[in-house]
Amino acid sequence: MCCGVRCVRVLLGTPEGKRPLGRPRHRWVDNITMDLQEVGCGYMDWIGLAQDRDKWRTLLSAVMNLRVP
Repeated sequence: MCCGVRCVRVLLGTPEGKRPLGRPRHRWVDNITMDLQEVGCGYMDWIGLAQDRDKWRTLLSAVMNLRVP
């Protein structure tokens, strides 16, 4: 594992500095949910779907085909 002092510092430490101004950036999870809503599967449990590689690949190919001009 990792050194005990480093783990405690990471888990219990507080970030220093200020938050950036403006709206928050998009997260990776936000992009996936937006893509699934474009396909029409926004209600789907995509984390569970990602566990099955074949189904996940078919969904990704459908999403990627929407983005190709």
